[in-house]
Amino acid sequence: MSDKKHVVVLMGGWSSEREISLLSGRHVGKALEEAGYRVTLLDMDRDIAFKLREAKPDVVFNALHGTPGEDGSIQGLMDLMAIRYTHSGLTASAIAIDKELTKKILTPENIPMPQGCLVERESLYKKDPLPRPYVLKPVNEGSSVGVAIIDESFNDGQPIRKDQIDPWTNFKTLLAEPFIKGRELTVAVMGDKALAVTELCPNNGFYDYKAKYTDGMTTHICPAKIPADIAEKAMALSLKAHQILGCRGPSRSDFRWDDEAGLDGLFLLEVNTQPGMTPLSLVPEQAKQLGIDYVALCRMIVEEALAEDTLQETKMAGQGG
Repeated sequence: MSDKKHVVVLMGGWSSEREISLLSGRHVGKALEEAGYRVTLLDMDRDIAFKLREAKPDVVFNALHGTPGEDGSIQGLMDLMAIRYTHSGLTASAIAIDKELTKKILTPENIPMPQGCLVERESLYKKDPLPRPYVLKPVNEGSSVGVAIIDESFNDGQPIRKDQIDPWTNFKTLLAEPFIKGRELTVAVMGDKALAVTELCPNNGFYDYKAKYTDGMTTHICPAKIPADIAEKAMALSLKAHQILGCRGPSRSDFRWDDEAGLDGLFLLEVNTQPGMTPLSLVPEQAKQLGIDYVALCRMIVEEALAEDTLQETKMAGQGG
């Protein structure tokens, strides 16, 4: 029908998370059609500005993961083209994808995060940047791409060898952080509300890319079976981070909790402004706990984008929600 709102679902692209983005986008597109929208699926390429102009959407559902869909690049393009879009804007996206920059903004606001250091990959072959165990991760990637735990068993306790193929091989600069023992928790935020806390229990002990997106590799416990004060703190910190960064629509905050340290053992690892929308994804799972099914969730995300003034950046980092 001509009176249906036209939603372009932007997906794919060329990041390391392309396949997950395509999966998210297809499911979102199907749900939005069920919700009554006219839907066009677009696999982002270098001609995306021309394709968006031709499509003339009422709103774009951003289902991209990684760069350039999650780092503010596509957000800036759509701002320039005066196209409404879902999820966070340019400023929040550019900050949140940079783990070190996020830390610099959130830590002074009393949000506990593990303190580490930036290292050049080449320096790893000479000595460890931190006492083992520690975590190495790319500064600007999501979905645990390139993440590794360096413990005493890694390379038999010897310095990292230059000739071995490691998860971070393709990244020049990395973030090294102390390894926080304990449990993996995550909290989704939608609008001005934290939804729930999920505990993630990977079969292999490490919640990496494979564990995130392979059915049966990780058990999701939602709501997490944790003390009420830990759940309340995780949800409060997630909402606070979402607001400080100026996020819009859904976001997801990931935590490590050292359950032997109580409240002092809870640390925010990162804020994801483009959380996945696959069948295994955490935001739909938490929304379902509140009685919001997948179709309704997709509709809510689109309607929020249509209702807000997304044609200009309205939330700056540090101003809150």
